[in-house]
Amino acid sequence: MSNNVKFALRSLRAHRLRTSLTMLGIIIGVAAVVVMIAVGNGARERIVEQIRSFGSNLISINPGTSVMGSVRIGSGSAPRLSEDDAVAIKAEVSGILVASPLLYARGQFTVGASNWSGHLRGVTPAYLTAREWGVTAGRELILEDESRAARVALLGATMRDKLFGKADPVGATVRIRDVPFTVIGVLERKGQSVWGDDQDDVALVPLKTARRQFVGTSRANPGMVHNITVKFADGVSAEETIAEIHDLLRQRHRLQLGREESFLVSDLAEAADVEESATRVVSMLLSAVASVSLIVGGIGIMNIMLVTVTERTRDIGLRLAVGARQRDILAQFLVEAMTLALFGGILGVFFGTLAAAAIGMFARWPVVIDLSSVLLAVGFSACVGIFFGYYPARKAARLQPIEALRAE
Repeated sequence: MSNNVKFALRSLRAHRLRTSLTMLGIIIGVAAVVVMIAVGNGARERIVEQIRSFGSNLISINPGTSVMGSVRIGSGSAPRLSEDDAVAIKAEVSGILVASPLLYARGQFTVGASNWSGHLRGVTPAYLTAREWGVTAGRELILEDESRAARVALLGATMRDKLFGKADPVGATVRIRDVPFTVIGVLERKGQSVWGDDQDDVALVPLKTARRQFVGTSRANPGMVHNITVKFADGVSAEETIAEIHDLLRQRHRLQLGREESFLVSDLAEAADVEESATRVVSMLLSAVASVSLIVGGIGIMNIMLVTVTERTRDIGLRLAVGARQRDILAQFLVEAMTLALFGGILGVFFGTLAAAAIGMFARWPVVIDLSSVLLAVGFSACVGIFFGYYPARKAARLQPIEALRAE
């Protein structure tokens, strides 16, 4: 076996340019596979981080559609959810840790000469528990802030950066739609959500304060809210919990059997899992496309090996004439083909790793290169060498010594 490796390396060194061009297809194919797998793994890792940042065991309840005459208005147009619904969910559905009602608004935030248009969210202290959202400076919202409709605010990291830069905003006054609020804390950074929103571009104020100052009160539904975020305990089935919430809200909203629901209940983890699955499929598809380059490289190996057999016909005949067996000739050419593919695979991993690192640096996209993908790419390239090198090696091994010695 060692002699076959020596013969293979000697032959490849004798035709360096041809060897380099032959390996190029394998190098490109392996590098493309490594890059695609690294980018795909990075995308999945990013989604996992986003899911983790949003919180675990969460269910989101939003208003459903409403109908005016025969016209169906879009999702979220039925203002039927209320604070009382949140209280009932917490009290009557098993396994619920917190049920936090929310109000959404936008506002112009002003601090001295700095201003920023951002998201405003009216919440209860339970919202921070549901989202597992801590503060890096100052304090959290407390029940007293909610009960007295205090003009206090927690700023997200992006909001803090836009209004205060790196300065400590705790205790400072920020005007929201010209209403003064005292900053009581800064939220820990969450980053982008699964849907691409900046979770840190937000200010949290007490729910009652948001209703009085920014949203207003509806006569038909005084406790109206835009969303209820529910957190359930570990070990509790999300499907069963969602079913219980459905039944409770249908009963509370007096919806008859067969009538469309005026609310939407969704498992946030399930929605994120769908996106992760889609990312995985796209990653596999791109890797499969990149693998075509390996097939093309394998065809190049077969072509060069056939040329090599033709060039070395007399040498093969001489070896057979002096006692070499067919399996010796077969092994020699197989080792040569596999050496081409293996070296090409190693170089492909090297260049693919560099390319993935460059993508991560310049495109600011996470890339994750794991050992399994590297071994897979190198192993596949070796298999390509064996597969496409077998026919030329078999052809060389079956040459008749006399005919081979007569070849010009």
